[in-house]
Amino acid sequence: MITGHSVATLVVFIISIGFVIYPISIPTPRRIPRVSINLTTAPILAIAILSAAQCLDPAVIRRGIVGTDGVKPYNILILFLSRAYMAITIDITGILESAAFWVSNKGGSNGWKLYTYFYVMLTLLSILLGNDSVILSGTAFLVYYTKVAELNPIPWLMSEFAAANTASMILFVGNPTNVVICEGFSVNNAAFTAYTIFPFIACSVSCFFALGGQYRDRKYIPRRLNHAADLDARSVLLDPIGALVGSFMLGSALIMCLIVSFFGIDVWKISLPFAAAKFIYDIAWDHYRFVRQMPMLGRGQKSPEENGVQLDDVVLQGAQIISDNKSRHRQPTLPLPTPPSSKASAALWRSKGIALHNRLHAHFPTFFTALPRLPFALVPFAFSQFILVEALSHQGWIDVFGAWLLRATHGDMYRTIWLIGVLGVMLSNVSGTNIGATILLTKVVRAASPMLTDQTIRAAAIALAVSSNIGAVSFTFSASLAGLLWKGILNQKGINVTQPTFAYWNALPLVVMTVAGLSVVCAEMTFLY
Repeated sequence: MITGHSVATLVVFIISIGFVIYPISIPTPRRIPRVSINLTTAPILAIAILSAAQCLDPAVIRRGIVGTDGVKPYNILILFLSRAYMAITIDITGILESAAFWVSNKGGSNGWKLYTYFYVMLTLLSILLGNDSVILSGTAFLVYYTKVAELNPIPWLMSEFAAANTASMILFVGNPTNVVICEGFSVNNAAFTAYTIFPFIACSVSCFFALGGQYRDRKYIPRRLNHAADLDARSVLLDPIGALVGSFMLGSALIMCLIVSFFGIDVWKISLPFAAAKFIYDIAWDHYRFVRQMPMLGRGQKSPEENGVQLDDVVLQGAQIISDNKSRHRQPTLPLPTPPSSKASAALWRSKGIALHNRLHAHFPTFFTALPRLPFALVPFAFSQFILVEALSHQGWIDVFGAWLLRATHGDMYRTIWLIGVLGVMLSNVSGTNIGATILLTKVVRAASPMLTDQTIRAAAIALAVSSNIGAVSFTFSASLAGLLWKGILNQKGINVTQPTFAYWNALPLVVMTVAGLSVVCAEMTFLY
């Protein structure tokens, strides 16, 4: 039964989503940091408000953290962070930049040939390393390349964003939403790839042709490039041994995760030991090179602040707290005659901390470069989304939405595929990233599952997998964490892609991929499964 508490819970949930999409920063008196309400803080504030209003109790919060219906949030986050650490440390070796240089040389001065090669390369790398790692390095490289070659950066950057996010649907570790679906619908990890590989091919190919159609004018992609100098791919590969070892460990981890999924073992029990082993290797290898005075990251190379951008900083970019932090960390000039004060003591301790960090970074550059790039902002956000959706379930809304789903589809498999698929794309834009949309729709389908056939439930799961990944290629940057990361890197590089521009260039690829992907889901559920 819907009560006043139920209505209040839904309203607070919607308001929190609004602040995720449009974050605000509240001015405060001088010397006090600005109060930011954004992707990280808005869901937590919503939970606090609902708790104070007695709309949810500690048991609901516990279920949101521990998990229900087979979905274990901690499993998802440990798996994702473990895979992210291994992928980022591989990226640090320079292997992605080296691959981009090699592809550039192969493409030569033929504009469309090079555009195709880059699209294929970014797709393949995103399958193996995930979209975040590829966007971190790929975006910076494309900004540099298009500037040197005097090209319009928009077609190349939009193509990169679409390719990276589309490719993340093929492996269960490619996106946190995939893990939510595998656990929520009890889909085997290897079976997930078998189900999504054909929709992925359809989406990727149709997206490429859609992009090619809207960028057919020579002002976007010229037939011949003015600048086609060969790039030294070996020069940017900073650590060949580290790249080889890291690739082997990441590949082994993915294979082991696929194997153990047949035995019902939580995949975090595999991914975490592999990440720990990679951490031990990074520390040992950096120490060995440091002691032997071998060339390594940090000696003659740019610092991580110059090379990249932190995911947490990107997520919090609307808060405008970076400049405040810089001003707080700026050490004041202390006059010598003045006796020591608490302010001077704090500055002294701060300088000691910075010096210690610099020494550790010089000794262990791989770990200290990777650490700030890990997507820690995902942790509070994901837990908060699980808790808020659990609150909606506690107040009866998930059952209501499940009943609406049955009323709209009458349990028909094809109607369910298209409705869940289209809702997945739309809610990715208005539910606080595709993670929130996936958690919500997974709960809704499970609520309606007693009246659905097993084949229809499986079809809904695959439709949601397709839509939650291509939903990132959408109308708002906040449709995915990758979108916020991509936007932040471009801002840092001085390229301003506005929200209307982003939505305009994504509209055609998104519509084409939605139709192609869901059509293939319908076909494979009819003829193959």
